[in-house]
Amino acid sequence: MINIVLFGPPGSGKGTQAQNLIEKFNLKQVSTGDLFRYNMKNDTELGKLAKSYIDKGELVPDQVTTDMLIDEIKKPTDTNGFIFDGYPRTTAQTEALETIVKEVLNDNIDICLSLVVQDKILVERLLKRE
Repeated sequence: MINIVLFGPPGSGKGTQAQNLIEKFNLKQVSTGDLFRYNMKNDTELGKLAKSYIDKGELVPDQVTTDMLIDEIKKPTDTNGFIFDGYPRTTAQTEALETIVKEVLNDNIDICLSLVVQDKILVERLLKRE
């Protein structure tokens, strides 16, 4: 298996690079944004819990996000590994991810990629988004 952590600010090209890696290595992208949207749209218990924090203008606790991630990676897949996009964002999430990959996937994180882009370019890209 190949497990990649992809870091970068909005507009840095994480989605584009993730697609390239998915096609080349047959990986599954696990995006925290997608996890939140899926769980809230489908009214799962974790989605309801996350929404309760978001509705109050609060950050969703690390454990809720981590539980969503665990649920996702436990789903059957015929891929060769994962791209973690948007997770981890905190020290606690970093420690959790290392443990999850070892205990749930019985594997290791192979590489962390940090996409660095000039602020001016980020702003230009974000302004073009719909």
